[in-house]
Amino acid sequence: MDPVVLFFVFGLVAGLLKSELKLPAALYETLSIILLLAIGLHGGVELAEQASLQLLGQAGLVLGLGVGLPLLAFVLLRGLRFDRVNAAAVAAHYGSVSAGTFAVVVAYLVSREIYFESYMPLFVAILEIPAILVGIVLAKGVSRGTDWRELGREIFLGKSIMLLLGGLVIGAIAGKEAIKPLEPLYTSMFKPVLAFFLLEMGLIASGQLGALKQFGLRLATFALLMPLLGALIGALLARGMDLSLGGTAMLATLAASASYIAVPAALRLALPEANPSLSLTASLGITFPFNILVGIPLYLALAEQLIAWGL
Repeated sequence: MDPVVLFFVFGLVAGLLKSELKLPAALYETLSIILLLAIGLHGGVELAEQASLQLLGQAGLVLGLGVGLPLLAFVLLRGLRFDRVNAAAVAAHYGSVSAGTFAVVVAYLVSREIYFESYMPLFVAILEIPAILVGIVLAKGVSRGTDWRELGREIFLGKSIMLLLGGLVIGAIAGKEAIKPLEPLYTSMFKPVLAFFLLEMGLIASGQLGALKQFGLRLATFALLMPLLGALIGALLARGMDLSLGGTAMLATLAASASYIAVPAALRLALPEANPSLSLTASLGITFPFNILVGIPLYLALAEQLIAWGL
C-alpha cells in the first residue's frame, strides 16, 4: 500500500481510538492551499502546451458529466426514501469532486509511472461547479428568493475554485520554463504534503462515522454504490474521449469522488434547511475512505479492462 494512504489509515485509526492527536487548523489550511495550487499550476503548464479544439470538446463532455451525476445520485437517494431537500443536497456533493481524492490518484499513477493527460486539473475545476446549481434546482426549483449573486460569489470565488483556477491561469501564462523554480510544488514536495493532508483527513473522517448510527444502512448503501456507478460512467466517457489508461482511471476516480469542501460551503448558503451531517457522513466518512483504500486501484483495473475490450 502506498505510504501516503497509510497516513490516512493512521489518522483514521487514531481518531477511532479517541487519540489526542490533532493537527493545528492553520497547518491543515496551509496543506490544502499548497495541494490545490500545485495541482492547478501543473495543469496550467500543460494546458498552455496542449490547448486545442479537441480539449474544448472534452471539456464540454465533462461539463455534461457534472450535470448528469447529481441527477443520478438524486434518483438513487429518493429511491432510498430520503426527503427531497436532503437528497438534492447530498446529490450535489456527488456530482462535484474531491480535490483530495484527485491528489491521491495523481500520486498513485505517478508512483506506478502510468501516463495520464496532464490537463486533468481543468476537469476538476469544471466538475466543481454544475452539481451545485443542479442540486439547488432539484431542491427547490428556480426560486425568486434565491440570492443568485451571493451564491455565485460562493461558488466561483470559493477557496478551492479560486486556487485551482488561479494555479491554472498562472501556469498557463508563465509556461514550462518560467515555472521551473516552482516545480517542486508538484514534484518532490507533493507527496510529503499529501501525506500530512491525508493524516488530517483520516482524523476528520473518523469523526463522521458515528453519524451512521442515526442514518443507518440507507446512507451507507448509497455512499458505496454511487462511487461505483460514477466510476463506470466516468470510465466509459473517458474511453469515448479516447483518453489514455491513466486518464481513464483518473476521470473514473473523479466521477466516483464527492466534494467535502466547495459544495458544503455553497449549500450552507443556498439550502440552509438541509442536514449537513448527511452529506459529510456520506462523502467524507464513507466514500472518501472507500476511494482511497479500495476504489482507486479498482478504477485503474476497470480502465485496463475497458481498454482490453477495445472500448
